[in-house]
Amino acid sequence: MSTATPVIRLANIEKVYQTRTIETVALSQVNLTINRGEFVSVMGPSGCGKSTLLSLMGLLDEPSSGTIEIDGRPVTSYSDKELAGLRNHKIGFVFQSYHLINDLSVIDNVEMPLLYRAGIGGGERRKRALDALDKVGLSARTRHFPAQLSGGQRQRVAIARALAGAPEIILADEPTGNLDSVMGEEIMELLLGLNREQGTTLVMVTHDEQQALKTQRLVRFFDGRQVA
Repeated sequence: MSTATPVIRLANIEKVYQTRTIETVALSQVNLTINRGEFVSVMGPSGCGKSTLLSLMGLLDEPSSGTIEIDGRPVTSYSDKELAGLRNHKIGFVFQSYHLINDLSVIDNVEMPLLYRAGIGGGERRKRALDALDKVGLSARTRHFPAQLSGGQRQRVAIARALAGAPEIILADEPTGNLDSVMGEEIMELLLGLNREQGTTLVMVTHDEQQALKTQRLVRFFDGRQVA
């Protein structure tokens, strides 16, 4: 008997972007379940709907039709406040282009999302940020600024920022896409470690077949459809 516990479930998902003259089908008939503690990679050519899929999973966008469930509960049953809470507490995001604020130090970048958490004071924010930076091996770089870091170090800061909120799920969109092969391997090992040692659920969009094969499951997309 399977003991897998679904944390994200997409059922019959369609996503259509419409302008006055053009209709673009980004996703069509997607049925996908992500179980708690799983590390799933998503592959496919550019424009096949991978990033759209992450946006839907991260509750940053809504499907045109179909159902998204988080912990067995349809997203449509959550209030706007509850959805904001899910995005802020349960889900962490890591992007290809880092999305760091250049005028803020490393530690201030990591603390930033916690400013929107009710009940977390300055001392607790700092402790969480320091703990997260320690996990990614950047304890000595807290006062540096993004421009003083390598690409791999900036991506580590972005991962630390996601970790500071203690999310159950991390959604990573091409986290190694801007890095050379050595730095890419380091970031991949970091993500694998988070999954193995902390049980973090990860969904990663990637173009790197070798990295994808290191994850527990590989899902392929083509022209907005799940093909494997």
